Amino acid sequence: MDAAGAGGRRGTVTQLNVGGKLFALEASSLPLSLSLEPSPIFVDRDPALLSAILSAIRAPSAAPALPAGVLLDEAHFYGLHDQLLDVLSPPPLLGFSASLASTLSPASEPFPTALAPRHDGSLCLAHGAGLLTYYSPALEHLTTFRTHLHRITSLRQLPPGLAVAGSSFSPGLHVYDLLEGRHFASVQWSDPTDLRVQKAKVIAIAARPPADAADKNSPILATFECPHRENCILVFDPVTLKPIQEIGRQTGSAAKSSVPGRVVHLQELGLVFAASVSSGAFGYSGYMRLWDIRSGDVVWETSEPGGAGRSSRFGDPFADADVDVKQQILYKVCSKSGDIGAADLRCLGNDPWVYMSSGPRGSGGGHGSVLHCYKSQVFVSRKDGLEVWSRLEEQSSGTGNLAEELRAKEKLNSEGINENCFRSSYVDTEEDAKRGMIQTMGGGGDRLFIAREEMQGVEVWESSQLAGAISLSLSSFLV
Repeated sequence: MDAAGAGGRRGTVTQLNVGGKLFALEASSLPLSLSLEPSPIFVDRDPALLSAILSAIRAPSAAPALPAGVLLDEAHFYGLHDQLLDVLSPPPLLGFSASLASTLSPASEPFPTALAPRHDGSLCLAHGAGLLTYYSPALEHLTTFRTHLHRITSLRQLPPGLAVAGSSFSPGLHVYDLLEGRHFASVQWSDPTDLRVQKAKVIAIAARPPADAADKNSPILATFECPHRENCILVFDPVTLKPIQEIGRQTGSAAKSSVPGRVVHLQELGLVFAASVSSGAFGYSGYMRLWDIRSGDVVWETSEPGGAGRSSRFGDPFADADVDVKQQILYKVCSKSGDIGAADLRCLGNDPWVYMSSGPRGSGGGHGSVLHCYKSQVFVSRKDGLEVWSRLEEQSSGTGNLAEELRAKEKLNSEGINENCFRSSYVDTEEDAKRGMIQTMGGGGDRLFIAREEMQGVEVWESSQLAGAISLSLSSFLV
């Protein structure tokens, strides 16, 4: 008889007769319908599947005996899904120890156009001519279907099993059911007082999937652009999908009023961050703005080169920008030098930037760079590879005095950020970089998903199980 040693607090043990084989499981882990039955409970299911689930939970380092998707589906019945998913998931993502773990390549038209990872490690991939492919948290292929869009250029996941998509070639914001492979709803930007506002295309979407129940009412934000270039940010109710607010309406007649290509909802601060970048024969230009989501007013902005809130590096405008929501830090990568600029959202001013320079390998500049903030790390693509920046944690005084440690933390917060707060390293090797320039990337769970220009499939990067381990020599054990 197999016993379920799945960890956690031990309670009442219930015996299960699964297909003629006896198992013992803690009653607290079983669904209510099973835990109330008299023991042993007969279950007409495959005992080999339950045995493989229990083996995987007991021995996390060993490869599962059966496909992960099959085991996860079966684990739902016994209430062991969450425990099994934790075992099958990679270790915490640390950029300095990450490596290429696998490549996801759809069977048809495998060139990615947009990525939408979720906090549980699942991935929705847009590729080819309007195709969507959905992968489970264990990266098992679930569905692939063709949408009515010619090419999907912006994509986000919504629970449960939904995706919101937009295209720079077709008007409207569209919601799809990923499991059933069907179109669910569409939303358009319209203004009865201005008949020119029609056939607006979606350029960027902010729809952070909730990691817990407290975030379930987080709205959907999308940037729309009309054929005559007028643009705005629309805020949608996540349940009804109806527009509830319009922010930052612009004419689009100049670079400083062009449609934002990136939008981030800073929910705790009540702000919306948007950035627009354009490049041409004379280099890069663009702007960053923060709006108060309640009033719709601009609370801070900067444009490069020149303009309000100008940077001290006048001839080195940014190529991309993103926000670390948890640390409340705004990051950008400079187009010429390739340096990383960081600004504390709590003390933005006329020139709030602190700059960090890369080593010799990152001296090729920032032209074409993509910047992505995830898990308090900043991933920056360059011509010669993928770099990661992380902020050093405050050091404990070691005295055990809680008051002193709190004062030290307050001092760090009051002093803000400086170039000594960060460290950097390259995630990939030079051989990895030869596969091509990174087109887009996104973090989900403890994985980093990467799509490269003119390359098929999506790379999946994970940290090693030995990340953070300390190697000890044999002499250290000898007395």
